[in-house]
Amino acid sequence: MEPATMAWTLAAAGFALVYWFVWVMGAAEVQGKRAVDLQMGSIADDKVGDRYSQYWSFFRSPKETAAAATADKVPAFVDTFYNLVTDIYEWGWGQSFHFSPSLPGRSHREATRVHEERVADLLEARPGKRLLDVGCGVGGPMRAIAAHSGSDVVGITINEYQVNRARSHNRKAGLDAQCEVVCGNFMAMPFPDASFDGAYSIEATCHAPRLQDVYGEVFRVLKPGGLYVSYEWVTTPLYRADDPEHVDAIHGIERGDALPGLRRQDEIAVVAKEVGFDVVKELDLALPPALPWWTRLKMGRLSYWRNSLVIRALTLLRVAPKGVSEVHEMLYETAHHLTRGGETGIFTPMHMVLLRKPATAAE
Repeated sequence: MEPATMAWTLAAAGFALVYWFVWVMGAAEVQGKRAVDLQMGSIADDKVGDRYSQYWSFFRSPKETAAAATADKVPAFVDTFYNLVTDIYEWGWGQSFHFSPSLPGRSHREATRVHEERVADLLEARPGKRLLDVGCGVGGPMRAIAAHSGSDVVGITINEYQVNRARSHNRKAGLDAQCEVVCGNFMAMPFPDASFDGAYSIEATCHAPRLQDVYGEVFRVLKPGGLYVSYEWVTTPLYRADDPEHVDAIHGIERGDALPGLRRQDEIAVVAKEVGFDVVKELDLALPPALPWWTRLKMGRLSYWRNSLVIRALTLLRVAPKGVSEVHEMLYETAHHLTRGGETGIFTPMHMVLLRKPATAAE
């Protein structure tokens, strides 16, 4: 072999090796999850395809589904959704399953941390306070808020696999004494009345068929005078139900994110008052001067095909379970709908409401 050819061959092999160990095998603490460790939560490998088909069938027409008196089935399918997507989210996104406004000169990781620490500041969190994370996922926000504020945080998620992932991350971060995670439905929480000083939810209550059920439970477990902040997924006043492109984008978001129907922006404060909260502040954090939150989703075709090829190869080698490719494709398509929602302004994932339980509220 000619020296030049050998040099190019060695360089290509070296690049491939570096790519494999840095991007594919990359440390879970940095990337969230390694590609070679992708699972479908607690779903057995031979059941992934069936569960995905059941999920897709249920959420094909989310608003019609909820209206057909099947809202009681939503929690189980949300649990299925997070079994399907949690590892892919961690691999491609990290440990915080939410969006944040872009910040000039700052990385996505830094923007995420700032967005999470804002919650702690709004809640006036500090050492000695006990906070509730409503829909905590694998606990990225929980750890950021606990570290920033010194408060103790209890998270609840409906998915047992996420509970185990969150506990593992808490131990690795040295925050397991400060952060606790329980498995449960946030519409019927296993906590005593008036047991938390503050509460928050970050892009989580959108999974509830009725927002009243979640807000009512948060109201119950908060101490009188306690604050609750939520980042809500909503349609904005720019959304037009008679515009097919608008409808397609919103339904695409609902189908691909296990949502029983997005709420309107003007409904949030109404529901909060209905269950007894005082509305302290309401603001869409996606509006200018905030920079676009959807830029992180605009994955180039090259990046998409790279990730897709990695997943297909791991599936072929039986390292990843069969069905991962279909879930990855669904999430890529959903990212397209989310981007359209952001660019047209008809959707925001960060309508913020700061609520207070009245100090005189009867338990």
